[in-house]
Amino acid sequence: MKKIKPHSEVASRAILSIAKSFSFNSQKYIPKDGASFSLFKVEILSGLTVALALVPEAIAFAFVAGVAPLSGLYAAFIVGLITAVFGGRPGMISGATGALAVVMVSLVVEHGAEYLFATVVLMGVLQLIAGVSKLGNFIRMVPEPVMLGFVNGLAIVIGISQLSQFKTINELGQTVWISGDTLLYSIIFVLFTMSIIWFLPKLTKAIPSTLVAILFTTLIVLVIKIDIPSVGDLASVKGGLPNFSIPNVPFNLETLKIIFPYAFILAAIGLIESLLTLNLVGEITNKRGGASQECLAQGFANSVTGFFGGMGGCAMIGQSMINVRSGGRTRIAGIAAAIFLLIFILYTSSYIEMIPIAALVGVMFMVVIGTFAWNSIKFLMMVPKSDALVTVLVTVVTVLEDLAVAVIVGVIVSALVYAWKTASRIRATERPSKTEKGAKVYEIEGPLFFSSANSFLELFTPENDPNLVIIDFAKSRVIDQSALKAIEDIALKYNSFGKKIKLRHLTKDCHKLLSKTGQLVVDSDNDPDYGLAVDYGVKLKICGK
Repeated sequence: MKKIKPHSEVASRAILSIAKSFSFNSQKYIPKDGASFSLFKVEILSGLTVALALVPEAIAFAFVAGVAPLSGLYAAFIVGLITAVFGGRPGMISGATGALAVVMVSLVVEHGAEYLFATVVLMGVLQLIAGVSKLGNFIRMVPEPVMLGFVNGLAIVIGISQLSQFKTINELGQTVWISGDTLLYSIIFVLFTMSIIWFLPKLTKAIPSTLVAILFTTLIVLVIKIDIPSVGDLASVKGGLPNFSIPNVPFNLETLKIIFPYAFILAAIGLIESLLTLNLVGEITNKRGGASQECLAQGFANSVTGFFGGMGGCAMIGQSMINVRSGGRTRIAGIAAAIFLLIFILYTSSYIEMIPIAALVGVMFMVVIGTFAWNSIKFLMMVPKSDALVTVLVTVVTVLEDLAVAVIVGVIVSALVYAWKTASRIRATERPSKTEKGAKVYEIEGPLFFSSANSFLELFTPENDPNLVIIDFAKSRVIDQSALKAIEDIALKYNSFGKKIKLRHLTKDCHKLLSKTGQLVVDSDNDPDYGLAVDYGVKLKICGK
C-alpha cells in the first residue's frame, strides 16, 4: 500500500519550493557583462520615468476600484518592489491595474474596503498555489494569434483609457469634457510630449526620452503659467509609510463565501495578464522561462499588499513597455521605480502634483503606438483566415470585455479551429494484405480523436470488404475515448456482417488507453514498440466473442 505523505511534509516541500524560487542570485540583478556607471544610470533613469507615469495611473485605478488614492499608490509600491526583486522576468513592472480594478469595485461597493484587502490576501495565496503547482507553464498553450490580439486590444484599451484624463467634474458633480483653451493647450502639450519622445532618441540616447519629455513639458507649463489639469487635480499624492494591519473582517465561513469568488477571478486575471506581459517583455529582451516564478512573486506581493492597505495588482503592460523602451533591462529599474514612488509619497508629493496630465497622456499614447503590433495588419493578409479571425476576435473582446475573457475565448476558438482542421486530415489508403491471404488493409493517416471520429467511420465499407480486415495505425494515433468508441463502432459493424478486424501498429500509449476501458486487454509484452496488435473481435467484449 502506498504510504500517504503527512501534511507537514507537503507543506515543507511547498515552502522549500517557494524559498528556492526566491533565492538570491546576483545575476538576477547585475548582468553578465558586469556593473557600470552607464548601466546604473540607464536603469535608474528608466525607473524614475516609470515612477512618474505610475502615479496618475495608480490614482485613477484606485478611483475605479472605489478605494482611497493611497491604496493604489501603496499597491504600486509594494507589488512593484516585490515582483521586481523576485519576479520571473527582469524589466517587468507591476502595480495596480484597470483589469483588476473593474472587478474590485462591486466588492467594495457591497462590502467595503476591508473586504477588498482580505480578498487581495486570499488572491495572493491562490497565486502562490498556482506557482507551486507550476500552473504558469500553461501560458505556453496560448497561440500566437491570441497573443497578437491581446497586444493590439490592450494597446487600444490603454489609448481609450487616456481619454478620461480630458474629463473633469463640474459644479453639479457631473463628469464632463474639458473645453476651450484648456482642451486646446492640453492637446498641444500631448503632441509636444510625443514629439520629444519620438525625435530625441534620433539625437541622443544618453537619457530616456520619456523622462526628458515629462520634465521639459512640466517646466514650460510652469514657466508660461498655463492652466491645464495636473496630477494634483486628481488627488493628493502625499502620505506616510504603509501601516501593517490585519483586514477588519470576521474570520468565518460567511466571509470566505463572499471573498473567495472575487479572489479566484482576480488571481486568474492577474496571472493571465502577468504571464502574457512576461512573454511580451521576453520577446523584446530575448529572455525565456520564469512563468512559475512570476506566479510565486505575484502571489507573495499580493499577500503582503493586502496587509498594508494596498488594492493589489499584477504586471502592467504599459509601464513595462515604458521601462524596456527607456532602456530598463534588469531588476534595478523595477526596484528603482518602486523606491522613487515611495519617495514621491513621502517627500516630493508637492512637486509630482505639478506635472501636467497632458505630459503623462503623451507618454501613454507613445506606449500605445509602440505596443500595437503594426505588422499584424500585414499578418492578417498572409495567414489562414482562421488565424486572422482569432486575432481580430481577441482584440475586439479585449476592448469590449477584459483580458481574461479575451484570452479564454481566443484559446477556445483556436482549439476548435485546430480540431476542425485536424479532423479533415484523417484518411485511409487501401491495399491487399501481404501477410494475410485475401485480407484487406486500411492504412490510417492522421490523428484519431473526438473531432475526427465520424470521418474515421466513413472510411470503411464493411459490406464490400473481405472476411478479414486489418487496420494499420502506423501513421496514426489513437488519442482519446472518442477514438476508442469509434474503433468499437467499426468493430461492431464488421461483426454484424460476420467479419473480423485486426489492429496493427498501436503505440504504447494507445495500448494503455485501450486497456483502461476494461474492454480491450492488450498484452504490451508481445508488442513493446510497434507490431501486430490484436484480433479485435476476440479481445473486445462487446463483440460477443
